[in-house]
Amino acid sequence: MEKTTLIVMAAGMGSRYGGLKQIDPVGPNGEIILDFSVFDAVEAGFDKVIFVIKHEIEEDFKKITDGRYDGKIEVGYAFQDINDLPEGFTVPEGRVKPWGTGQAVLSCKGMIDGPFAVVNADDYYGRETFKLVHDELVREKSDDGKYSFCMVGFKVENTLTENGSVARGVCQTDDRGYLTDIVERTKIAINGDKIQFTEDDGASWTDIPEGTTVSMNCWGFSTQMMAELENRFASFLEKGIKENPLKCEYFLPFVVDALLKENKAEVKVLETGEKWYGVTYKQDRELVVKALSRKIADGTYPERLW
Repeated sequence: MEKTTLIVMAAGMGSRYGGLKQIDPVGPNGEIILDFSVFDAVEAGFDKVIFVIKHEIEEDFKKITDGRYDGKIEVGYAFQDINDLPEGFTVPEGRVKPWGTGQAVLSCKGMIDGPFAVVNADDYYGRETFKLVHDELVREKSDDGKYSFCMVGFKVENTLTENGSVARGVCQTDDRGYLTDIVERTKIAINGDKIQFTEDDGASWTDIPEGTTVSMNCWGFSTQMMAELENRFASFLEKGIKENPLKCEYFLPFVVDALLKENKAEVKVLETGEKWYGVTYKQDRELVVKALSRKIADGTYPERLW
């Protein structure tokens, strides 16, 4: 039987926050944010978790995760390496940034043998989120020739921090609840009583209505997505290195969007009322600690996760 796998992207160092925020404790017994995600994934029925990390953080990361989930879920590690490129490509001089979320997922190639979900290590998604995506991954689907993907859609007002701007994918859906378009807004913020985004560093702002569905990079894919990521990486690099050699990134949503436009895939949007918590900025940490403490108090989580 095929295994359901959760890929947790933890290769980023958290440039705005400073330090290795993925392993900063936020729970009462030293738990980190991804501990809660793994706990929720186990409860939802996932069989395996793969942590995507960089070689530079392997020792620190494994000090926390090695052995922690024994007997609960199968664990694997994949490494996002800036030098892991298709034949004929080399890293541009001066480039230090990895190649984005598409390459992060691609680094798990060969470790996936069934449907898989993808989340960020430093985002708290909530229990319902993992249940929604797992159940959709294992649901029997009609074979209409398209890839059958899914994503969890959050209400924009449930994904913001008061400490600065955030980047979110603003989603549009059809009347069946399937994704038709996703637009990356890199600076969304709370301005007074409004939610707004800017594309010109604050010179002008545009409103985003409450209830707007946004992506928090929680995706569910069939195995075909891995082949698509691999097949499209070289053409991305060809263009990206020419136009922006130091900063271009192979973003997962861009590949999803291309497949939608080519009519090769459909993406079911699974709406959730869960509230996101994350440490985008250093000041966010205390809010996350308090929120998780409340969830332990109300019985959502046990006093000790593992």
